[in-house]
Amino acid sequence: MAKIPPQKPKLPKGEIKAGFDETTIDLKIDQIVSIKLVTPAARKSPKYHQILASIREVGIIEPPVVSRDPHARSKYILLDGHMRIEALKELGETEVTCLVSTDDEAFTYNKHINRLSTVQEHRMILRAIERGVPESKIAAALNIDTRSIATRRDLLNGICSEAADLLKDKMVPIATFPILKRMKSFRQIEAATLMNDAGVYSKTYARALLAATPKDQLTDPNKPKKIKGLDEDQMARMESEMESLQREYRLIEENYGKDVLSLTLTKGYLGSLLGNAKVVRYLAQNHRDILNQFQKIADMTSLAKESAA
Repeated sequence: MAKIPPQKPKLPKGEIKAGFDETTIDLKIDQIVSIKLVTPAARKSPKYHQILASIREVGIIEPPVVSRDPHARSKYILLDGHMRIEALKELGETEVTCLVSTDDEAFTYNKHINRLSTVQEHRMILRAIERGVPESKIAAALNIDTRSIATRRDLLNGICSEAADLLKDKMVPIATFPILKRMKSFRQIEAATLMNDAGVYSKTYARALLAATPKDQLTDPNKPKKIKGLDEDQMARMESEMESLQREYRLIEENYGKDVLSLTLTKGYLGSLLGNAKVVRYLAQNHRDILNQFQKIADMTSLAKESAA
């Protein structure tokens, strides 16, 4: 007779289930079953070498996540940390401390864990330096040279706290920050807001924002804004166009909520109106164009999509 698998106890209403066991577990690496292959190309990547260097210098910082294998009592399925496990194997390690998940869904870990942003990395480096960790050791752990550590350490020098806060959890290239530093605080906040709204943080976009920044909003107005492919007249026009766009953007932003509410109410009202056969018949006979427009509005599935169209 086939064994009936044990039933998971049902939680009382309102009780939140813990995502992990309360304690970590020390496992032999050969007890861990990987569900994803680390390819030779991945082993050559900068990310893998950074993980390898970090583990070599300071050990595992973020424990791999495993779940119990329901078919083999001594085995554990690896949900997150495949590169870390491969790096440990390469370094000759045989054991690792793991977090034990109560859920065997790897999607959660692979897609929804937030990695360290540029600003967060800067703050982590500052904390390490304050605790007396030599910059050379930090550089070795991150697999970068000491000059790069100095750049990351001084990343926010000249960046106002409000702009830094806007970018604190965003993956902003390091090369973007020197461009922002050429702007005064108010303009830095504007630029960071525009980057967040566009979801673009590249050096190229930052240079375009710099080109569109009036001289009186620069930290050094006398320093020329050299942008490849643009002369002074083109940059002056760009400034003027950007100012105009920003005014229009602010007006749209101020009215957006009110406009969407009005459209939603209108859509609902027209839907009920067109449910009346007499009204539809009258409009079809006397105002065909109006009926067509009413039907388009009533059939809208996305206000944002239709508004853009």
